[in-house]
Amino acid sequence: MTNLSPRHVQLEEALRLGVESGWYSTKVSGTFVTGPHATRQECSLKIAELNPPPSKRKLKEARADHAVESSESQVKA
Repeated sequence: MTNLSPRHVQLEEALRLGVESGWYSTKVSGTFVTGPHATRQECSLKIAELNPPPSKRKLKEARADHAVESSESQVKA
């Protein structure tokens, strides 16, 4: 999933956008994904639920795959 970040939408902007004021999880593009949430913490919890950190095993596998790709590209060069 895309990296999400918490963003607070104040009343003036909320009225302009036609949404409720509160905390929203947003994509880098600014697109709202979830919300409104009452607090930043609640929003951050939802982001963690949707975008959990990769497991240590997956990180090791990704690093191993990258190492293989790097060595293959060096062999071709």
